[in-house]
Amino acid sequence: MASRDSAIGMTFLTQTVTGILANVVLLFHYLSLCFTGYKLRPTDLIAEHLTIANTVIMLSKRVSQTVQSFGIKYFAQGIRCLLPLCVYRVARAVSVSTTCLLSVFQTVKISPMSSSRKQLKANLPKHIGLSIFLSWRLNMLVNCFFPFYSINKYSSKNITKEKKGFCSAVFRDKIVDVLYTTLVLFPEVSCSGLMIWSSGSMIFILHRHKQQVQHIRSTTVSHKSSPESRATQSVLVLVCSFVCFYTLSSFFYAYLAHFNIPNSWLMNTSDLISTCFPAVSPFILMSCNSTASRLWFKLLNVFRSI
Repeated sequence: MASRDSAIGMTFLTQTVTGILANVVLLFHYLSLCFTGYKLRPTDLIAEHLTIANTVIMLSKRVSQTVQSFGIKYFAQGIRCLLPLCVYRVARAVSVSTTCLLSVFQTVKISPMSSSRKQLKANLPKHIGLSIFLSWRLNMLVNCFFPFYSINKYSSKNITKEKKGFCSAVFRDKIVDVLYTTLVLFPEVSCSGLMIWSSGSMIFILHRHKQQVQHIRSTTVSHKSSPESRATQSVLVLVCSFVCFYTLSSFFYAYLAHFNIPNSWLMNTSDLISTCFPAVSPFILMSCNSTASRLWFKLLNVFRSI
């Protein structure tokens, strides 16, 4: 049992360290661009906030779970238990919304020009900053107001509990519980639907573009894919990874909640899958960013030389 717990702890630790370092490297890249006076493109701005949200997810959830996996008691009840949970939920919701925004923006960006889409392409970049700002503010309002409202109305011991060493929140008011669940699930389901639609649209557009290129009989045409195509493929991989990881983790959590099975292996697996996207996404974003990739390899060389 001890060896199994150690293996789980090392798996969590590897994912935590790798995920946090990769997100920090990518975030440092975007911040360095801001400090040097470079005006971020809309896709860079979205990716920057996605990286911030994923970094917060890894710090608020994965670090505590890694500590717990080695048998170290970490949580206490009350606000000290609830605060990391609220931070994680805000970051997770922002990660969902920014990933959706990135996929929809990239779909509109590569879509064929038409009279109806011309105006949309011109206006959409102007509203990216406002959309990200509203995403942070609204998710903070939903995921922080309701839990702390319940703390003020009831006792903190009645709404926070520790299950298998991990913190969770329980609302005593059914109306508040239903309203909170609706405000959390509806945006996530809507964003997931938009991401599936945008993924299908990107695949269709890329396939049609490939067919058009194949019909061009010219020796001057390069067979290398354009930067726009590579960026679109990276966004497509990012969205597909998100849908796969979050669907799988949701299935595990729903299974555990419905059957109420105290299986530590299932819980650890679902927790590991739930943070796979924040750990993997920076590498996908680096794949079309040579500067960030070089920073990552430099960091690896530093660790190897130590």
